[in-house]
Amino acid sequence: MKNLGFVRVGTAVPTLKVANTKYNAGQILDLIEEAEKERAGFLVLPELALTGYSCGDLFYQEHLYQHQLTALAHICRATEERKLVVILGCYLRLENNLYNCAALIQNGDIKGIVPKMFLPNSKEYYEARWFASGIDLIRRRKTVSLFGREIPFGNLIFTDAEADLSVGIEICEDLWLPASPGAQLALNGAHIIFNPSASNDTVGKADYRRNLITVESSKSNCGYVYTSAGVTESTTDVVFSGHSIIAENGIVLKESQRFARKSAAYYSEIDFQRLRFERSQNHNLAQCASAMGELSEFQTVKLAPVRLVGPSDRLHRHYDKNPFVPDDSRQVNERCREIFSIQAAGLAKRIEHSHSRKSVVGISGGLDSTLALLVCAYTHKLIGRPADDIIAVTMPGFGTTGKTYNNALTIMKLLGAQVREVSIKDAVNQHFRDIGHDPETHDVTYENSQARERTQILMDIANQEGGLVVGTGDLSEMALGWCTYNGDHMSMYGVNASVPKTLVRFVVKWVMENKLSGPEEDPDFSSDNALLKTTLQDILDTPISPELLPPDPNGNIAQKTEESVGPYVLHDFFIYYTIRYGMEPEKLLFTAKNAFADEYDEAFIQKWMKVFYRRFFTQQFKRSCVPDGPKVGSVSLSPRGDWRMPSDADPALWLE
Repeated sequence: MKNLGFVRVGTAVPTLKVANTKYNAGQILDLIEEAEKERAGFLVLPELALTGYSCGDLFYQEHLYQHQLTALAHICRATEERKLVVILGCYLRLENNLYNCAALIQNGDIKGIVPKMFLPNSKEYYEARWFASGIDLIRRRKTVSLFGREIPFGNLIFTDAEADLSVGIEICEDLWLPASPGAQLALNGAHIIFNPSASNDTVGKADYRRNLITVESSKSNCGYVYTSAGVTESTTDVVFSGHSIIAENGIVLKESQRFARKSAAYYSEIDFQRLRFERSQNHNLAQCASAMGELSEFQTVKLAPVRLVGPSDRLHRHYDKNPFVPDDSRQVNERCREIFSIQAAGLAKRIEHSHSRKSVVGISGGLDSTLALLVCAYTHKLIGRPADDIIAVTMPGFGTTGKTYNNALTIMKLLGAQVREVSIKDAVNQHFRDIGHDPETHDVTYENSQARERTQILMDIANQEGGLVVGTGDLSEMALGWCTYNGDHMSMYGVNASVPKTLVRFVVKWVMENKLSGPEEDPDFSSDNALLKTTLQDILDTPISPELLPPDPNGNIAQKTEESVGPYVLHDFFIYYTIRYGMEPEKLLFTAKNAFADEYDEAFIQKWMKVFYRRFFTQQFKRSCVPDGPKVGSVSLSPRGDWRMPSDADPALWLE
């Protein structure tokens, strides 16, 4: 089976009866059966799941201890014919002490046992009354004898060599320490940390716990799978909620409903290939491991091949169609505010540093140039420059339609810019005569001559006025090379350089809803905010086009970009997961099929994926010499910072 780098993990919270190991084992077996049907690779259950965490002095009872071992053996036997790896909490008596432990079970055998290192023993917790810390014990013994065999014990890293996947275990309180066992495990190669826990709930504690897990997974570039005891624990002094979280590299993939009254399990997929990709780029992680990893104290335990997600599986994990745009509307609002502020701050610095007297920007009536003009307007307010220090130039050509022309003029006037109109038709026709090109031949020469003429006009006006040409091209166009070399490809500062096409729409909409209306409206942003908002909406509704080919007989846009290169929503998806995650083609297709299952079929996605790879590879020469521009997100194609690639790299392996 093709290794796509996904493993399905589950968190399970069984209902239990405190100290009733037979009942508890039955509930656990039901959850194991469910996880097997869900084709999970790993399932983690809470701390001391066989007895319940809240047994108190009953832990000392030999009767309870022996019944717990019987239940553990029963669960081991029940996993013999299953592919699932089970991690659950139990306790062991070793050298006259009791130890709170987690056992990892695969194919009917306990592959390893990890003791809890740090015991909470203050306020409502008094765990040291019953259990000893594993810190000293693991230094003097590496195995324990159980069920007639020697089992690895201590600081363990479990490895599936075939999948190149390693996992580790820490228990509850271990996570809450400044230098946690889980962080040490990650430094020594564990891609996923499992945490069987019993963390009670008080006001605000769930938020703290969630933050702790997401930060830990982010700092350690790891997956983190956490499950805690549920409401059927003893409620003598505290209440548990069954809080479960699956996180990956700082993102919560799945979170349980707390205070559920019945057994519940939650599933998602960890992308361990992505984690390897992140770690290969984070060289300081290796430095940190060298300085603090304590490699010698860890034992490696070999696992049989773990069940991975296959090409025919459906994902539990949700992939956004717009990965550059958050799902949460409040996050979208804050993200767009940040992007607009970063763009303006970058342009402000460049204007002041270069002592530019004017900002020169070409306005087509399309989305990208609209955003660039909005950024210019805001920047000039920011640095105390008058709006008419912006020279906004519209340059109608052979493909310009009345709609885009009128929208361009409207926004230029409303924002108070100095409006200039320079038709390029005569100049381009003269150029065609000079080079001997038939103007009825609507080929690449026909199109690019117009784009280069427009850029020449902007550059020359900037020279006349002591100004700076503000570029309008976006990240998506640069990735696909959907721009004319030394035409719209060129400027003196590209404010949209790392804003993808799908995100441009959201930033423009944010300006409409926050600068032009609503409680934060800036009444001085334009001469008529209501009209500007209406015009911006019309621009948002206009098909994306370079307008380099003549309109149709009705005067409408005939050249629609997405009919030529494909939907930008797909290309931005491809860009994000190729650059940010390093996804290989088969995995990218699999992920896109899951994300767009309700919209596009596999053949459609594959068709435009091939276009993406061809264009992405062949158009690198344009990216190698792009103007300066501010990075606004985690994906950028600047050749000076984020993306260095030879212009003559061959896409054959990707296209295959």
